[in-house]
Amino acid sequence: MSDEDRDNPRREFLRKSLTLIPVVTLAGTSLGSSVLQAAPEAAPAAPAAQPARTDAGVYQPNYFTAEEWAFINAAVAQLIPNDAQGPGALEAGVPEYIDRQMNTPYAAGALWYMQGPFNADAAPEMGWQSKLVPKEIYRLGIAATDQWAKSLNGKVFAEQDSATRDDLLKQLEAGKAQFDAVPAKIFFNLLLQNTKEGFFCDPIHGGNKGMVGWTMIGFPGARADFMDWVERNEQYPFPAVSIRGERA
Repeated sequence: MSDEDRDNPRREFLRKSLTLIPVVTLAGTSLGSSVLQAAPEAAPAAPAAQPARTDAGVYQPNYFTAEEWAFINAAVAQLIPNDAQGPGALEAGVPEYIDRQMNTPYAAGALWYMQGPFNADAAPEMGWQSKLVPKEIYRLGIAATDQWAKSLNGKVFAEQDSATRDDLLKQLEAGKAQFDAVPAKIFFNLLLQNTKEGFFCDPIHGGNKGMVGWTMIGFPGARADFMDWVERNEQYPFPAVSIRGERA
């Protein structure tokens, strides 16, 4: 690890998330991570219908309720914050990405084998091991997390201070919170997986606005040809390009 990586833990965390998959998949939305072994592999998502926006251009969620939307925004901001290393999940449009995914076959489990029996202890390569699909996991998981947070100090997750949000997310990740409707760890893993997907996807899917995720890691995006630079031990000099031809 370089001195720069030791000084920038967020950059190193995000870089490590990319080492388990072919780099070409970053132009789409199937971003994986070793942290997410309890969650499914994300299916390639087709672009959703045109997103709803107000006259001022502010994205309006199609799937999430106002309370759920507040949770999503607060949670992704904790997972990838805006800091000295650059824009975070909110600036990259990660909430929009997640909401748009909820209206795709991926969120309904339409692309997976969904018959039982289900084995929560199965190896990741055995595929999806829950009778719940992503859109159900979000709905049930957000409600359970807000109820749990409120039972602790009278506030839902989005109303907590930053340190408390971090602590609650760590407990979700460790599976310490006990929910009846959905396992807390599966909910957290799905949220983290989709957050990173939204940060690194092609902007056509709603996230990675301005290609901030690609710029941070030096990924060239959907350029037709960059093989001349593969063997060079130097930084790629050209800006990232999206599927639509937008440049960072």
